[in-house]
Amino acid sequence: MNAPADHTKVTRQHLIDPEVCIRCNTCEQTCPVNAITHDALNYVVRFEVCEGCMACISPCPTGAIDSWRNVESTAPYSLEDQFRWDVLPETSALDELAAGLGGAAAKPPARAQELAEMATTGQGGAALAPWSAAHPYVNLYTPARPATATVAGNYRLTAEGASSDIHHIVLDFGATPFPVLEGQSIGIIPPGTDENGEPHLLRMYSIASPREGEQPRHNNVALTVKRVTEDHEGRAVRGVASNYVCDLEKGAKVQVTGPYGATFLMPNHPGAKIMMICTGTGSAPMRAMTERRRRRMHLKEGGELMLFFGARTAGELPYFGPLQKLPGAFIDINLAFSRVPGQPRRYVQDLIRARADKVLAWLDDAECFIYLCGLKGMEAGVIEAFRDLCRSAGRDWDQLRPQLLAAGRLHVEIY
Repeated sequence: MNAPADHTKVTRQHLIDPEVCIRCNTCEQTCPVNAITHDALNYVVRFEVCEGCMACISPCPTGAIDSWRNVESTAPYSLEDQFRWDVLPETSALDELAAGLGGAAAKPPARAQELAEMATTGQGGAALAPWSAAHPYVNLYTPARPATATVAGNYRLTAEGASSDIHHIVLDFGATPFPVLEGQSIGIIPPGTDENGEPHLLRMYSIASPREGEQPRHNNVALTVKRVTEDHEGRAVRGVASNYVCDLEKGAKVQVTGPYGATFLMPNHPGAKIMMICTGTGSAPMRAMTERRRRRMHLKEGGELMLFFGARTAGELPYFGPLQKLPGAFIDINLAFSRVPGQPRRYVQDLIRARADKVLAWLDDAECFIYLCGLKGMEAGVIEAFRDLCRSAGRDWDQLRPQLLAAGRLHVEIY
């Protein structure tokens, strides 16, 4: 193929790697302009719709979404091409041309480049793993080649009669290698098909146990799963995956993919402080990190732990009982309840403001690593609390945040 004389006709086309994609549907749900679609085989990107905004890049658990090829703007790969692929097309003379031009043609469009720069400066949400985090293994098992786990336990965490039915599920992998780290996730594939006769998409769940297993030296992991009975607008639904998982009986076999996640990882170096902010099942990675530290208390290697945990009532707070048994010298626990009769509603951001002195000191402490996990609606309130605290101290949160991200000190995982 000869390089075109008019270099301006070379553009960067956004594609999805079919070999790596796990069909979790995150990209299609994330895309703000509906540029991503799928069939029974592949997830694909509409060239004429995609604005290169990069919004789908960070949430993708495998990196399949971050795939690009240089093409002539008048002859991009069509949807029909992409639907047929088993692998990405080989790089072409256009890619070589882009490299020869110093990468000019290889860059995403101007808006995409701008947003990519925002991500690296902290305005877009990109983050690095803590410098001392252990090396994660990712994407060892795929929907085409899943691992099989056995249910070793299924325990309800919330009180009977509580509006939230949250379960602690233990999955045992037997002799199948499945290395995980605190902060990673796994995928579960519900059996059966949807209303269109297609296999159910996998659902992802954060791991709630430390790296050595829910039981030390056992090849198992724990999950914190809420039974979904209504959508975000309060309409009654029955979550396919959550109900499947919450109804699993001991001894049942489960198809599992993963592990996923390479940045939401805990620091390993002595003296590292961890600030954890969560609601509901967002407690899963926090439990994993806390349990890792608890089991190693005798080594006296960990820095301080501080937890901000929110729920409607104590009966709806996962792991409420075990939390009460942890010594104050080990972890600084702050619980926010928003629906206790006769008491004012309190949310995690209220407690962050109430602990302003310590929170501000930790924000300035290079040894402090911050983790936020929970429903999407909580992020805005927490970030505004950080912004208020910084403002009260003559600081600028919008300048601090990119510094935290660049140092691998700020991690946000919302759903």
